[in-house]
Amino acid sequence: MDTVYDVMQLLKRFGTFVYTGDRKADLILMEMEVRDLHENKMIDDADFTRALLILRKGK
Repeated sequence: MDTVYDVMQLLKRFGTFVYTGDRKADLILMEMEVRDLHENKMIDDADFTRALLILRKGK
């Protein structure tokens, strides 16, 4: 996982599609979704950490 697109693909595997037309809002929503997936033990710590770093960077 290296880009925001990769994080979007991760979320898509769980049926989550995020697109509001506002990049900043999209990043915030994706971070919330990634946190929920991690809290529910659906993704491991490595994927969680990597996804957060990517989303915060906005790459």
